[in-house]
Amino acid sequence: MKAILAAGVTALALLASPAAAEDMAGKVQVKVLGTYVAPDGNITKVQSVDTGTTLGATAAGITDPYDTEANDNVVPTVAIEYFFSNNVSLETICCFTQHDVDGTGALAGAEMVSNARVIPATFTAKYHLGDAAFRPYVGAGVAYFLWLQDKPGETARALDVTDVDLSNEFGFALQAGADFAINDKMALTVDAKKYFIDTTASFYEGNTLALKTKHELDPWVVSAGVAFTF
Repeated sequence: MKAILAAGVTALALLASPAAAEDMAGKVQVKVLGTYVAPDGNITKVQSVDTGTTLGATAAGITDPYDTEANDNVVPTVAIEYFFSNNVSLETICCFTQHDVDGTGALAGAEMVSNARVIPATFTAKYHLGDAAFRPYVGAGVAYFLWLQDKPGETARALDVTDVDLSNEFGFALQAGADFAINDKMALTVDAKKYFIDTTASFYEGNTLALKTKHELDPWVVSAGVAFTF
């Protein structure tokens, strides 16, 4: 009986003690995620307007910063992370996401850009806290939004716009999240990033530039999934 009681006390003590920190230095973590992407898309500047083209009643002199918005989307994402030490790592993500840009305010109901697809290439340096069971982290890094496809929306086409081009741009991102260990090779993970990045949309009638607008994208990107350590 004494032996059983002693074993029970020892087991309770082990459960109550903090989990031993795993040595992550040199390891790679691959995360398979579902990701919610929520961009803004607000017009912040009209840079030039062809005198024969109007998109909305105030297109030549927009003062409301909420004249357009990009739709939200949910996409699969893969993140790859290399640990330099238990606390410091570098992460990149792999995905693409599709968005439309529609009018609000003075441009309400106008479909300006359709099926715009972007790769949000991102590298973040992360600092991890906690222990093997629960590892919160914060991070920051650079991003490059590479547009693979961008088409004029229905409203733009009705105004004889034949092509639209969204500029590839650099920006930066802030990040926070946490990993919840299932075992030493697998964890549940949640992550949130806030991007700060713009793009310029150029609308063309044939080869003639008709309208150029600058858009504040600044998306929130929230993910959840499973992490595998190798």
